[in-house]
Amino acid sequence: MQVDLTPEFQQCLRDLAKCYRSIRSDVQAVIQKLRVVNFVGDRLAGVGEGYVVLKIRAKNRDIQKGKSAGYHMIY
Repeated sequence: MQVDLTPEFQQCLRDLAKCYRSIRSDVQAVIQKLRVVNFVGDRLAGVGEGYVVLKIRAKNRDIQKGKSAGYHMIY
């Protein structure tokens, strides 16, 4: 599976990296998991027919509160 990052995502990643130093490695771990396993995460309901939209949570190592205080990525 090939994972392409949009320019908007890359800009947000740069902005968030100012506050959260380890965001790049946290996101990279999720991308590696996506490359190995095709569909990871929870399916979002209510999205148009024919589309599969998933949400995955990633732990934020800069905040020690678990996945609920981490990042939510939609793909």
